[in-house]
Amino acid sequence: MAFEIGDKVIYPNHGLGVIERIETKTIMGTTCGFYQLRMANETTVFVPVDNVDGVGLRRAITDIEVDRLFGLLGDGKIDSHQNWKGRFKDNSDRMRTGSIYDVVEVLKSLTFLSKSKSLSFREKRMLDRAKFLVVSEITEVLAEKTPEVEVKVEAALERCFATKARNEARVKAAGTTRT
Repeated sequence: MAFEIGDKVIYPNHGLGVIERIETKTIMGTTCGFYQLRMANETTVFVPVDNVDGVGLRRAITDIEVDRLFGLLGDGKIDSHQNWKGRFKDNSDRMRTGSIYDVVEVLKSLTFLSKSKSLSFREKRMLDRAKFLVVSEITEVLAEKTPEVEVKVEAALERCFATKARNEARVKAAGTTRT
């Protein structure tokens, strides 16, 4: 995937950045092209042009994809492991993919879990990171203020949990009427 100067991109686990320059550098005798990104927190990151797919660098989502994202946030489907080790590995793998849709799944599952028990320090940090990544990308795409987007994300998550509870109640009610 080729980018141009000024493109808004998402660097997995770091968030939104803007391509400021495209340049060629020689490092230890090897010459290659780099995208210079200015991240939202004002840090500069260099990504080798040849490794864009490997690190998961991608364009920010579109307005239409924001609607799909909110649909996913509120769909009532929550993937959760009971086993901490398996859950943490799956969530870590999802966070590394760079896909905002994978990050949303992490956000949903950890937020849901946090409502019933305390998260470990590492899971709490991952939850905070997932929320930051989702909110910051939507904020940028919709050109809205962060607090407004946070309210919308929280409302979508509450819809998700309510839908999940309704679905579980239906399954339970169907099971008791059959016996």
